[in-house]
Parts: sequence; C-alpha cells; structure tokens
Amino acid sequence: MRFANYKFSGNQSNIDEFILLGFTNFNNKIQLFLLTLFLFIYIFTILGNFTIITVATLDSLLHTPMYYFLRNLSFLEMCYVTVTLPKLLHTFVAKRKTISFYSCCTQMYCFFTLGVTECFILAVMAYDRFVAICNPLRYFTVMNKATCFKMAAVSWVSGNLISLGQTASIFSLPYCGPNLINHFFCDIPPLLKLACTDVSANQIAVSVTGFLVLPLPFALVLYSYGRIIAAIIRISTNKERKKVFSTCASHFISVTLFFGTGAFTYVRVRTSDNPDNDKLLSLLYSVVTPLLNPLIYSLRNQEVKGGLKKLLHQKVGIKEMKTSGNVISSDDMK
Repeated sequence: MRFANYKFSGNQSNIDEFILLGFTNFNNKIQLFLLTLFLFIYIFTILGNFTIITVATLDSLLHTPMYYFLRNLSFLEMCYVTVTLPKLLHTFVAKRKTISFYSCCTQMYCFFTLGVTECFILAVMAYDRFVAICNPLRYFTVMNKATCFKMAAVSWVSGNLISLGQTASIFSLPYCGPNLINHFFCDIPPLLKLACTDVSANQIAVSVTGFLVLPLPFALVLYSYGRIIAAIIRISTNKERKKVFSTCASHFISVTLFFGTGAFTYVRVRTSDNPDNDKLLSLLYSVVTPLLNPLIYSLRNQEVKGGLKKLLHQKVGIKEMKTSGNVISSDDMK
C-alpha cells in the first residue's frame, strides 16, 4: 500500500491525500459480505426516508409540526448515509483507497453539519411531542408554522457554523505523514492522531463542542420524555397508555443510541487502543440510526401507512382511468 504524495513547503511537508482503510483488514469473503450488507443498508435507508418525505409532503393530513420535523430528519438521514457509505463501499472494490485532502475536508464538514443538526432536530422533536401530549389544547398555538420554521432553521444554521469551526480547526493542522486513516470516513479522532503537532488544544475544543451539542440537547430530550411519561401515567385508558408509551419508548431508544454513541466518541476524543471499537461506535450513529429511524418514527406509524396506501390507491386509480380512456378511444376510432 503506497503512501501519499507530498507537497514541500520549507522544512514541512503537507499530505495532499489520505488512505481510508475502512474494513479492509478482513479477508475477502467477509469484505464481500460487508459490501453486500452496507449496499443493502444504503438502499433501504434512502428508500425508507424518501418514502417518508414523499408521503408527508403529498398527504395534506400529515401537514403538521410533527411530520414537518420528520421530513427534516428523513432528509438529514438520507444525506448522512450518502456522505459516508458510498466512499465506504468504494474501499471494498477499489485498488486505490485514497481520498484527497480537500475531499476529506468536505466529507468531515458535511458529516458534522448533518450530525450536529440532527442533535438539535431530535431535541426539537422531543419538545414537539412534549407539547402535543402535555399541552394538547395549546399545541397548534405553540407549534405554529413560524415557530417550526425558526426551530428547523436555527438547527441547520447552528450545525453549519459549529461544523465549519471544527473542520477549519482540524484541517489547519500540519499533516506530515503517515497518511493512513484507520476508519471508513474522515473522522476527527483518527485525523488528530495523524497531525504532526501538539493537538491537546484541539482535543479540548472537540470535547467542549461535543458536550454542547450532545449532552445538552439530550438533557432537553430527557426532560421532555420525563414529562411525557408523567403524563402517560395519568392517562386513564390502558389501551391509550400503551399506545403512547410504545411510540415514545421506540423514539427514546433511537435517540439514546444516537446521542450515546456520539457522546462516547466526541466527548471522549482520545481513541481506544483498538480502532475497530471506534469504527463500530461510528457505525451505530452514522449507519444504524439512519436505517432504524424510518422504521421507528414513521413506517410503524398508522398515519404514515394510511397516507402511503392513499397515494398508492390514487396512482392505481389514475392508471385505471388512463387504461379505460385508451380503450374508449380505440372503440371510438372503430
């Protein structure tokens, strides 16, 4: 495996490309299995989230705050896996597993923009459910269109600004070699290990940023779901109680998986002695969570199922009308 090309500036050399090792340490059979598995995950994630966006957009009954944020989340998840998985799939089949310096920078910026934005979107969604369950009479007053738009906009803008600062900080460091990134995408911890300078200040900055964008939104999620659980307990009907609790529990599991693995990676910046552990953690929040969210948030939801059936029936009806029209036209011609 060759090392990177170098650009020399004075006494310091700068790497112009990195090598992503991914999961190439496994034998060919396992790599083929992983290639098939990740390809299936990517296709299913894209189709599942695209279905949610389509149904929630076309069905007027789903034009509510909850599904407005779900559309944002689904779009995030589609972008999230697109940033990482195609490059991961490429490492399984390509002889040159390189990524240019600027492509690596762009990948990190996009990945953390989406990740930070998702943290805030998940917190906003928990607050939305809190208002809907605990203050149903004020729900549409509190969560009006303007408020929902502002919440989503603040989430996206914050994600971009935080990611821009962190990416600029990481890629302003000197990288002199080696250029082997023992990961499947350009992540902060493995890149800090390659910098040929003291990175303690960067590690502190990443930990502080990780604390602000992970535990604090998660604290809001915990507060919201705590109030929701208290409200569920007061529900008199056992059937309704089970229905609400089941929905909230599945949401909370997904959120905990995302925040927990993300916090363990970025609040604890120093990587473990076994890089495979770090890859596994990254897979949980960057691949598994986007895969599960369509199932947890919407495809198990009766309203989304109803909207999907309605759209399918409409398409079938349109096709039948067109077919019928074509037959009549043929008879008239005769």
